[in-house]
Amino acid sequence: MRITKISDDINRITADNGGIFTGPGTNTYMVGKKEISVIDPGPDLSNHIDDIIEMSDGKITKIFITHTHQDHSPGAKSLSERLNLPIYGCVTESSQMRDMPIDISYKVEHQSVITSSDHEIMPIHTPGHASNHFCYLYDGYLFTGDHIMQGSTVVIAPPDGNMTEYLDSLELIHDFSVRTILPGHGDPINEPYNEIDATIKHRLKREKKVIEQLKEAHPIDIDSLVPKVYDDVNSFLHPIARFSLEAHLIRLIENNQATFDGQKYSLVE
Repeated sequence: MRITKISDDINRITADNGGIFTGPGTNTYMVGKKEISVIDPGPDLSNHIDDIIEMSDGKITKIFITHTHQDHSPGAKSLSERLNLPIYGCVTESSQMRDMPIDISYKVEHQSVITSSDHEIMPIHTPGHASNHFCYLYDGYLFTGDHIMQGSTVVIAPPDGNMTEYLDSLELIHDFSVRTILPGHGDPINEPYNEIDATIKHRLKREKKVIEQLKEAHPIDIDSLVPKVYDDVNSFLHPIARFSLEAHLIRLIENNQATFDGQKYSLVE
């Protein structure tokens, strides 16, 4: 059991599902003392669910999921069934097309407040990585799921992922009082706004590179464009980078900066 004490009323258990997409594994957070809210029970791994139950000492009253990707939400179903607990989260038409079904007990709403006996959690809608993605704010801690990860760039995979929505959702966090980011993968981020600004800058720099490469080589298909735009990234990761490149290209088309003829992309000049 990999347990980290974050504060007096927040503990983290990291699932044993480390990998390219998940880093050291998916973080499950347990918030509260008298009552415990579990955020992102993670994958459906029996030992991980056992650890959550053992750590809770029978105090879990609510389960929250940031989004319905397979490394974050399947454990919620098992935990809910074993303890007869409600699941808080969101399912969209777009997310249902790519993710396994999950029954949400209560659909969370942007900036609503969900109250337990000793803590309150505010959902913040942050689409981009997924259309149904929510971050959760509690006492200056922002649980970011896959919206912001420590030490890694988030994959934006259309059609459920959207680059413009992602950038807008990053900007949105500036409207809230955040002391520490607690990501779905990796360690706490204690300079949240610096991290957010650096992430936005990185994305826009990558977009500028897409424009520059289109200018040099258009019309061009996406598979030929990947190694040009991501020449600073190990080629082993290019199939993953392709998703985010497509998201950038869609954004450029939406902004009337590029066109697509069904096979190749061109820059609008």
